[in-house]
Amino acid sequence: MKKHVIILTGPESSGKSVLSEALSQKYDGLWIPEYARAYVENLNRDYTYSDVEHIARIQVKEYEDAIKSEKEWLFFDTSLIITKIWFTYIFNKYPTWLDDAIEQMQVDLFLLCKPDLPWVADGVREHENKRQELFVLYKKELERYNKKYNIVSGEAETRFQCAINHINQAINLRDDQ
Repeated sequence: MKKHVIILTGPESSGKSVLSEALSQKYDGLWIPEYARAYVENLNRDYTYSDVEHIARIQVKEYEDAIKSEKEWLFFDTSLIITKIWFTYIFNKYPTWLDDAIEQMQVDLFLLCKPDLPWVADGVREHENKRQELFVLYKKELERYNKKYNIVSGEAETRFQCAINHINQAINLRDDQ
């Protein structure tokens, strides 16, 4: 069975989690939530470079496991590209194996979430005033790796329908599927 891999990327508080879960339900797919959030929330200290490398390795394993699943549609709430930018932004370096891992992942479409939603603070988000800057960095990385992507914008149902339209076009589905 052909797998359809859709990865949501974008700055903090840009709707990736809500959108990726809703899309997985619409397409009866497998939703892979953001591992980094759960990991960092459970630390009783500041995260380190080795913590972020651990997160990246788990993301690779989650991808490999998802590809083996019974589901045709796979929706990832984040990606190694976000992790690479996180490494670079926070630590000014990243593990060299990350480039190969990003290149090797077969992805049908990245949905780049525009930071046009209101900021919602939580215990993990750090860059409220850097969302547009980070959005540009994610876009540049997608282009650098020559990954197929579309920008998703708007609120609630508009954002959801925008994502569906991009997915259906990328996978060549009719709108009623």
